[in-house]
Amino acid sequence: MRRIEDLVNIYLKDVSGNLNILGKGIKIAIILLAAKVISSLTNRIIDRALLNRKESNFFSVSKRAHTIGELLKKVVRYALYFIAVISILDIFNINTTSILATAGIGGLAIGFGAQSLVKDVITGFFIFIEDQYAVGDYIKLDSLEGTVEEMGLRVTKLRAFSGELHIIPNGKIQVVTNSTRGAMRALVVISAPYEEDADKVIDILEEVCQDIKSANDAVLEGPTVLGITDLAEDYISITIVAKTKPMSQWSVEREIRKKAKEAFNRENIEIPYRKVVIFGGNEDA
Repeated sequence: MRRIEDLVNIYLKDVSGNLNILGKGIKIAIILLAAKVISSLTNRIIDRALLNRKESNFFSVSKRAHTIGELLKKVVRYALYFIAVISILDIFNINTTSILATAGIGGLAIGFGAQSLVKDVITGFFIFIEDQYAVGDYIKLDSLEGTVEEMGLRVTKLRAFSGELHIIPNGKIQVVTNSTRGAMRALVVISAPYEEDADKVIDILEEVCQDIKSANDAVLEGPTVLGITDLAEDYISITIVAKTKPMSQWSVEREIRKKAKEAFNRENIEIPYRKVVIFGGNEDA
């Protein structure tokens, strides 16, 4: 032990007994390493705690538990970084007390200029508490829509279907449309020409719906043929609706259209299209 103390005095301290550049560098590295280790351990504790409380009402949804865990990890990480910075400043004999006091006064001075930041954080807090959406949900925010990739107290990151990443300040969020909460509606409008027997077309579509209902696990209710819902100039419209699991409505709609087209082909029912009939004229031309 005495040997280690002698080595520290020789290589890490100057003649006045204070840490030299090498000593300060090693101490900074130890502080940063400690912050990293503590952050990693805290992340594991948070993950384990959320896993153990998964059966409670508050943590019953895995997406919500994941979102809570990510927010807690960020708060802990920022707190550790702040403590590490203060400790490093102490190494260089910088009066952190005066810095903190100045920061407090400066915070009051710039408070009016940081209103948007405060609004973002407060809005993000209420979005989180009210569980308006969570990581993995497919939502629409005004004109933007996509999957929530990351949710923070200040911003929400939304990954669009095309792959673009939208970073939205929480204070700008006014209306949220969540497409992953509860059953979704699949709606398909099938067109048939006036020349076809409407009852026959409806019977064929009802058979298609029964096949899809028995084979597709994503369908919760229906599909149901509502009947003729429109009389257009060249065709009639028959509407089919179904209730599906979240995010499955589009695939169910595609399957209904595909099966309906296959059934029409088997029964020789044509898809309506515009026809041009010319009366008169010279047949020899």
